[in-house]
Amino acid sequence: MTGLRLGPLLRYVDGESAGTATIWVETDRPCTAEVRCEGGAHGSSRTFLIAGHHYALIPVTGLTPGTTVAYEVLLDEVRVWPPEDSPFPPSVIRTPGTATPGTDTAELHVSFGSCRWASAPVGEPDPVGPDALHTLAAALTADPGAVRPDVLILLGDQVYADETSKATRRRLAGRRDLAEPPGAEVADFEEYTYLYDESWSDPQVRWLLSTVPSCMIFDDHDVIDDWNTSASWLAEMRTRPWWQERILSGLMSYWVYQHLGNLSPAELAADKLYAAVRAESDGTERLREFAVEADADPACVRWSYRRDFGRTRLLMVDTRAARVLAEGHREILDPDEARWVRDQALTDPGDRDHLLIGTSLPWLLPPLVHDAESWNAALAGGERGPRWARFGEKLRRAADLEHWAAFPTSFEKLASLLAEVGSGPDAPATVCVLSGDVHHAYVAEPLWRTDQPRSRVVQLTCSPVHNSIPLSIRLGFRFGWSTVGRRLGRAFARHGRVAARSVTWGKTGGPWFGNQLMTLTLRGRAARLSLAQVREGDGESGAAARLVTVDERELAP
Repeated sequence: MTGLRLGPLLRYVDGESAGTATIWVETDRPCTAEVRCEGGAHGSSRTFLIAGHHYALIPVTGLTPGTTVAYEVLLDEVRVWPPEDSPFPPSVIRTPGTATPGTDTAELHVSFGSCRWASAPVGEPDPVGPDALHTLAAALTADPGAVRPDVLILLGDQVYADETSKATRRRLAGRRDLAEPPGAEVADFEEYTYLYDESWSDPQVRWLLSTVPSCMIFDDHDVIDDWNTSASWLAEMRTRPWWQERILSGLMSYWVYQHLGNLSPAELAADKLYAAVRAESDGTERLREFAVEADADPACVRWSYRRDFGRTRLLMVDTRAARVLAEGHREILDPDEARWVRDQALTDPGDRDHLLIGTSLPWLLPPLVHDAESWNAALAGGERGPRWARFGEKLRRAADLEHWAAFPTSFEKLASLLAEVGSGPDAPATVCVLSGDVHHAYVAEPLWRTDQPRSRVVQLTCSPVHNSIPLSIRLGFRFGWSTVGRRLGRAFARHGRVAARSVTWGKTGGPWFGNQLMTLTLRGRAARLSLAQVREGDGESGAAARLVTVDERELAP
C-alpha cells in the first residue's frame, strides 16, 4: 500500500469566487493523490518523481468562500490522512470571507516568524527551548475553537543546511565520510530531504501545517550561512568541489518543498517547468537543468511572489538569490526584480487596505548595525582604498554584514517606494515590512526627511521561531538601539563617507528575545499587532509550554 511520507501541507487558499486551494504531499511510491472535502470540494493529481522521491501538489476546487471544511487525503483510493488514531482535530480548509461577529467586515489573522530548527524528538530535552510552532499547534489542539491564523508566513531558514542535528548527522554518516567536506552539512538533494523530514514530521507541526495555509521564502541557512554575501564570497565558494552540488540541490529542494506551494493554481497551470517535470517519467534532470540556469543567471528566475487576501496584499520578496554582487553595482534586488516589486506594490492602489512586504532581512535594523553595514559596504567598495577594502570584505563575512543596509542604493529605493505607496489618495492604512533573521523581535517606525506618508509604515521583525539566542546577540542588539550606539554608528558613517539617509527611525517596541511569533489582525482599515512568546512548562507539575502575549498594540484604528 502506498504511504504518506510527508505532509499534507495546506499551502494556497483562495476565498474568492474561484474557491481553490492546494495541498502538498510526499509519498513513498508513485500514485494518484486525492483530496476529498466535506461538501463535495475535491481534487487529485498524479505524483511526479525527483531524485527517487515522489511528490504531488493537489489543486482543490469547489470550495465556498467563508466556510471551514474538513478534508482527507487518499492515495490510490486508500485514505491515509488523517490517521485512524489521530489525537488531533480534523484538518480543515478555511476559506476567507467570514465576517467578524457583530460587523460586516471579515478579519484576517496573519502570523509570521523565521529561523526554525526542527523540534527536539519527543522525550528529549530541547537545548533552545520549546518550538513556537509546536506550541501553537498544541494550543489549537487543546482548544479547537480558538482563533487560529488565516495564514502562516515563514520568512526564511525553514531548514538549516549548514547546522544539522545529531539525528541528521547520524543519517549523513551512514552514507558518507563526515571527515570529508562538506562534513556534517548537507551535500545533495537526498540529504536535503532529511532536513524536511526532520522539520515537518513533528506530529504537532505536521498537523498545524495541514490545517493552516503557509507562505514561505528562503534565507541564507536554507542553503548556507551568508549565502551571496558578496562577489568575492561567491567566487571563493565556486572553487570548492562540493559547492555546485550543494547550491543545485538547495535550489531544487526549495522548488519542490517550498516554492511550488507558494503559487496559485492558475500560476501552476502556466508554469512551464512544473508542466515539464510532471510530463517526465523522472523530472530530476529537467529540474537540475533549471537549477543550473538559476545559479548561473539568477535574474532568469523569480522566486518572489504575490498573494492577495481580500483587501490585503502580501509581496514576498527574494533578497538572497536576486542580488547583484559586483562591487560598485551592488543591489539586493536585480533591476527586473526591483521593477516587479514596484509594479506589484503600486498596482490597484484603491483595492487595498494594507500592504505587507515579506523580506527575510529587516529593512530597518538597530541604527548602529545599519550604519556599521553601510560603512562596511563603503570600505569594501573601495571608498577608503584597497587596504580598507580588504579589511571591509573580511569584516563583512565575519560579522554577517549583508542586510538591506549593506546595499545602500537598494535601501533608498525601498524607502522611496514605501513613501510613494503610502502617499497617494488611495494609500493603504498600513504598510508593514515583515522580517526575521536577526534572532529577536522589535517594532521600528521610519520618519522621512521630506513629507511623511499618509500610511503608517512599520518594520515588524520577529525571530526566531525556534533557535538559540546567545547572550552576545542580546547585548549587541540592545546596544545597537541605544543613544551611545547611535553616536558610534554615525562615527562609522562619517569615516566611510556614507551619504545621508532619506529616513531616520526609532524603535517603538522591543527588543524581545525568545522563541516567538507575531500576529497581525486586520479588519477593514484597522490593524492590531500582537507578539506571543513561548514560556517553558513546569516539568514537575506536568504543565506544558504555552504561548504568552507579551505585547499588543494598535497600528491603525
